[in-house]
Amino acid sequence: MPRTRLPDLVMGDLVANPPIVQGGMGVRISRAGLASAVANEGGIGVIAAVGLGDFEHQPCTRYATINADALRRELRAARERTTGIIGVNIMVALTDYASLVRASVEEGADIIFSGAGLPLALPELAAGARTKLVPIVSSGRAARLIAKKWARQRRVPDAFVIEGPRAGGHLGFPRGDLDRGKAPELDALLGEVLEVADGIARGCGRPVPVIAAGGLFDGADIARVLSHGAGGAQLGSRFVCTDECDADLAFKMVFVNSTERDVALIDSPVGMPGRVFRNSFITHLEAGHKHKVVCRYRCLLTCDPKEVPYCIAEALTNAAAGRVEEGFVFCGTEGWRIDRIVPVRDLIAELVAHAEVALGLRPARAPACPSDEGSARGV
Repeated sequence: MPRTRLPDLVMGDLVANPPIVQGGMGVRISRAGLASAVANEGGIGVIAAVGLGDFEHQPCTRYATINADALRRELRAARERTTGIIGVNIMVALTDYASLVRASVEEGADIIFSGAGLPLALPELAAGARTKLVPIVSSGRAARLIAKKWARQRRVPDAFVIEGPRAGGHLGFPRGDLDRGKAPELDALLGEVLEVADGIARGCGRPVPVIAAGGLFDGADIARVLSHGAGGAQLGSRFVCTDECDADLAFKMVFVNSTERDVALIDSPVGMPGRVFRNSFITHLEAGHKHKVVCRYRCLLTCDPKEVPYCIAEALTNAAAGRVEEGFVFCGTEGWRIDRIVPVRDLIAELVAHAEVALGLRPARAPACPSDEGSARGV
């Protein structure tokens, strides 16, 4: 397994080096291909559990079973390609949350990352499993509440992910605060959650690392959060434009061809704001148009099909399959800066080299790795 000069990210018996987590991106963006490639480079690869099932010609009564079976297939495919660390991202807001947790545990997922709601019941659902449990939070208050509830179930978090307001996808901050730039910055939130994690660690006698996420783009960003006490860094958008990412090429090219002006906030049927690249689908929504919603599955606890202007599962599935104007592409605030598609190995080598330089762990030189050469937009 490759190793770097960067510190290890340790969760019990799991050790990741470099301390990089590939964010779980649904629907059908981070699957076995991407997750296993990241794990093979020493990082933590993550499969997003949401929306993996193929429901064409399938009865809606089998919704949870079809999704769980699809997740099992992805986990098995990842295991065939790597001996590294594989995690699963499972949204609390899903109606089949419990079924997906059980499938992950039974298939031996190394880690369950869980957000889009407070995963208060996760320890009970995963009782007795070796799988590490990692809540995704947006504040120290949320981390403290989860820790308190989990303590009653005789479980402590194996780590936390603190996701700041510059992340892609669904955001755990009020839309008004995001629009006005009033949401707290990641570095401040990191300090809050580190305080909670340190208290837990003193009580249980082992480290509880905090993984920083949201708007991290390059090695300098990784170095910054590590120097502020984070145990690791989670990046999502950067991993979309890799050869191994499971999305269609057209989806990836949205990142390559977009500009900063294309990044926008929307209101999601999940009940949270989301950050996306603006396209004709989004423009129609902003103009007040409603897309026809035919819901057979009720995938989200928070979604009322009679009230929402579009089906987010359908929109994201279309985009992942390359029909990007029939849906939309989630992105972080820095996603527009991506200008090429590269192998996962080259991307991680670049991130690590720049982080090591920023932390003074290696002398600066240019280029730091082959993927640093050139900057023309394109594949």
